[in-house]
Amino acid sequence: LHMEQGFPNESCIPQRVLILKGLKQEVSCLCPSPDGLHLAVGYEDGSIRVFSLLSGETNITFNGHKAAVTALQYDHLGGRLVSGSKDTDVIVWDVINENGLYRLRGHKDAVTHVLFLKEKNLLVTSGKDALVKWWDLDTQHCFKTLVGHRTEVWGMALISEEKRLITGSGDSELRVWDITYIQEVKDSDEPESKKSKGSSPGLEENTEENESLELDECPEDRIVKCRKVGSIMREGRDRVVTLATDRTGKILACHGTDAVLEVFSVLSEEEVQKKLEKKMKKAKKKNKHNSEEEPESSVELSLQDEIQRVTNIRASSKIKSFDMILSPKGELKIVLLLQNNIIELYNLNLLAQVPQAVRASKITIGGHRTDVRTLAFSSDNIAILSAAAESVKIWNRYAVQLCQSPLPCVSVISLFPQTGKLQLYDLASGSLLETVNAHDGAVWSIALSTDQRGFVTGGADKCVKFWEFELVKDESSIQKRLSVKHVRVLQLDEDVLCVRYSPNQKLLAVSLLDCTVKIFYVDTLKFFLSLYGHKLPVLCMDISCDGTLIATGSADRNVKIWGLDFGDCHRSLFAHDDSVMYLQFVAKSHLFFTAGKDGKIKQWDADKFEHIQTLEGHHQEVWCLALSPNGDYVVSASHDKSLRLWERTREPLVLEEEREMQREAEYEESVAKEEQPVVAGETQGETGLAGKKTIETIKAAERIMEAIELYREEMAKLKEHTAICKAAGKEVPFPVNPILRAYGNITVSGILMLLSFCFLPSELEESLLVLPFSYVPDLLRLFNEYIHQGSEVELLCRALLFLLKIHFGQITSNHMLVTVIENLKKTTISRVSEARDVLGFNMAGLQFLKREIEAKDEVTFFADATDRFEEKKKKRKKKEKMVLAVL
Repeated sequence: LHMEQGFPNESCIPQRVLILKGLKQEVSCLCPSPDGLHLAVGYEDGSIRVFSLLSGETNITFNGHKAAVTALQYDHLGGRLVSGSKDTDVIVWDVINENGLYRLRGHKDAVTHVLFLKEKNLLVTSGKDALVKWWDLDTQHCFKTLVGHRTEVWGMALISEEKRLITGSGDSELRVWDITYIQEVKDSDEPESKKSKGSSPGLEENTEENESLELDECPEDRIVKCRKVGSIMREGRDRVVTLATDRTGKILACHGTDAVLEVFSVLSEEEVQKKLEKKMKKAKKKNKHNSEEEPESSVELSLQDEIQRVTNIRASSKIKSFDMILSPKGELKIVLLLQNNIIELYNLNLLAQVPQAVRASKITIGGHRTDVRTLAFSSDNIAILSAAAESVKIWNRYAVQLCQSPLPCVSVISLFPQTGKLQLYDLASGSLLETVNAHDGAVWSIALSTDQRGFVTGGADKCVKFWEFELVKDESSIQKRLSVKHVRVLQLDEDVLCVRYSPNQKLLAVSLLDCTVKIFYVDTLKFFLSLYGHKLPVLCMDISCDGTLIATGSADRNVKIWGLDFGDCHRSLFAHDDSVMYLQFVAKSHLFFTAGKDGKIKQWDADKFEHIQTLEGHHQEVWCLALSPNGDYVVSASHDKSLRLWERTREPLVLEEEREMQREAEYEESVAKEEQPVVAGETQGETGLAGKKTIETIKAAERIMEAIELYREEMAKLKEHTAICKAAGKEVPFPVNPILRAYGNITVSGILMLLSFCFLPSELEESLLVLPFSYVPDLLRLFNEYIHQGSEVELLCRALLFLLKIHFGQITSNHMLVTVIENLKKTTISRVSEARDVLGFNMAGLQFLKREIEAKDEVTFFADATDRFEEKKKKRKKKEKMVLAVL
């Protein structure tokens, strides 16, 4: 979250600016571009989408990972994007050309963090395999691995102008590594070697031999040397969750799984030099009083002097992530995203003697802070009640927001499972009317009677208790208030997990911990039926409105449909991939909904024993759901702390189409998990193709094949037509293909360009990889024609080079393609030269316009001014090194 201005006081409330609507999958990672105009978003399914923050639309989509994206990072120019995933792969993407460059393999567990280095074309990655890897992106290989961590490496940060690397792992130690580039070492050693050459030649030979031996012993250090220089101890004892710096690199902050953010200050080179000079002056003063003089070289700064602790910020809840920005006035603004869906903004004045963080504002929504375990609809289908551990909330279904006006004459019963208590609330005033000690153990289920005169509860004390509503006189007021009284109890042999009344209120179904469901008569509490067949306890159940069927959902992931007359099992259905947590019938039908720990909500037909549809939207376990009395709405609650409202539409639902969509989804999932074919005798290298095979790439390859087949048919027809015209001695009109006519009477070669290359640029390589070689010769001939016309030269050159790369042996051995390749060579070189000349002319024109503007307004563009400043800074550093070497 990047902020330019803070909030001056508590009354200033942050406003929502933009909503980026993406995929159904959960967002796992975010990364803004350096220019602040785009946002890269990683999802749980491994896809990456780049949004424009100006329009809110998706510009680019990348598909390459097979698991959740865990790390994203732009380079300093914003032209490349690197991503790490749970599938242990690191992929570098070209954002400008919208395609993947290469895949880097080497980690043995999920990648946790990735960092680009500005000075060199290097990449640093960390993973849960306790390794930190250095990659040379020019050669695309790992040249160095840091193995100094005992547990998973969860975060990294670069400080001191990328000369130091800080890593955080599963302990309270932040390890600091000193980075030295080999080229810098050689440059700094050259004057010293010249100096030693003048004094003693033999010493120079020894140093050269030592350097050569050192390079031979450590071949991985030929690009970068990275050695541990110390550690910073955190106050937290748990693992590091987020470790990051601000844009200037002056502030370092980290947090663990608790609610404390630790803030450190990183001194610059000038500040370190000033501090060192002060220490040297103090040491000189001490040496004057002492007889023994200490050399000045013994005065050194410790790591704690260079990286100083500023303060600790304690949030109101556990921290999930953070971001910060440092203003020129020395005020640090920190945004914390908390586990309970609250965003807090803190201001920290670094220039104060004792810096203290002050909370400036808070962004919150009217939802729950903990998991919702109970949902209910009002009888008029308008209000929705949701109950969690910390509160009970009433929502308006029309506005999808909390009800502001009180509801008259409405009461609600809330249960506290662990304490065994029942609480009765008046929703009109929001006051607690009564608290009743219902059970000795936890209360696991509550069910309202059909006549709404009472309810029944079941708990861990192996009891089912019956309660009735009554009006009692309140001591504080003259009017009577609603209360509950205990009527009778049913003692059982096992813990009660769920209770349900039949619609006619004659039967009571009770699910027990012994995996059975027992049904009793309500009036006499005599045993009627026992339903057994589940392998694990029944967590939920419901009885149909006509009282003929009872459906039970269990932790064994199955749903069983029973007849309530004889207790026979009609059918057992494998419902979810995890425990079935809730089940409810639709009013006046034998349709029912189930909710599972796999995050899905499914609708079933209890008569035909068919799966009707799946409602996907929740990202984690679904705990409960509720159906409106008219059956038009379904509301569900999940562990992702969200309530989702589903509405029944008037569109007809075709089961065959639903099954076809489900089969396509399963096929796409299997295609994504499919491994690349392994060639005998070859081992998998560190690099590979960035993309992956998907349904879209397969469809794109099929479109290319269909277009080429159409091209072959039309060319054959044209040949026959020409022969007929020659034989007849007159021109005969050539019949136009209906497909070509549908696209506006385009040529047969134009249909290929229209149909085959209407896919995303990021899917080009994978689509051509699926294409059989039998279609490649015709494709190369068409490429020659397209490039000669000057259409889509850049895209066609990419496709051409990729085809030559993967089919090099077959193309070179085919004598019929020699002339095609020769023509392609001439055409491609000429067209690419033309495009390069156009780009060069445009660049020269822009440079001329820039100079004109600078001369007119006497201003310098910020980028050029920065580059010139950096060049002067480097020259000054080189002069200082030379002076030091001569002295």
